[in-house]
Amino acid sequence: MKLKNKVAVVTGGNSGIGFGIAEAFESEGAIGAIVGRNQETLSQSVAALGENFIGIKADVTIMDDLDRVFKDTHEKFGKIDTVVVNAGGVVDGVDMGSVATLSEFGYDQNMNLNLKSVYFTVQRALPFMNDGGSIVLIGSIAGHRAFPGQSLYAGAKAAIISFARGFSLDLLDRKIRVNVLSPGTIDTPVFDKFLPEEQVETVKNLWVDLIPAGRIGQPSDIGKAAVFLASGESSFVVGTEIISDGGVLNITNLK
Repeated sequence: MKLKNKVAVVTGGNSGIGFGIAEAFESEGAIGAIVGRNQETLSQSVAALGENFIGIKADVTIMDDLDRVFKDTHEKFGKIDTVVVNAGGVVDGVDMGSVATLSEFGYDQNMNLNLKSVYFTVQRALPFMNDGGSIVLIGSIAGHRAFPGQSLYAGAKAAIISFARGFSLDLLDRKIRVNVLSPGTIDTPVFDKFLPEEQVETVKNLWVDLIPAGRIGQPSDIGKAAVFLASGESSFVVGTEIISDGGVLNITNLK
């Protein structure tokens, strides 16, 4: 029970990596809120987590929604100990695109979700947080390595790594630690979102061949690492990054 009675907020906690983190937190005794835009998946996830978590429907790119998230969580549970800034990814109906083709509208929509929302999620959380708390920003190995059509997303994730350092310095007087947790390929519904059903397993197997650990990551893998960063066990871990990618970035797979 590493997080017993600790109050947590997980944005994008209604599916995928975010839900894996929320599950891991709940199993370690945390209470709090998950945040998402889809009411159906939000309700399903809250039901799975049990009575210690509430669901808040909100859009993290809207400032009034962010204010409501932290106000409602504080009113229900008291001061917040941990915020996991997980919401991000692909904007529905907007291509990430190449620098040669991406429109200004596409740029703004992607950066609003993947960078601006991160900055202001942290800012709007601070008045409701306990001193000595922990903020976990969810990055990506894309912040270190180029992937086709992801230069803008990668740029946002690289900036998040810098945010962790700068935010930690900004918040030293409150002893609030900010760190980044960067996943590699994780088995989430994103595969189903972009691929025909009959291709999903084939594509997953192609990824497995590229991962030295020999498997695709699970949301629970990221959840366990997030528990570490949220708990007192990481009290001397400040302004840095944990990469959870099965060895992709740092190991050459020769098989």
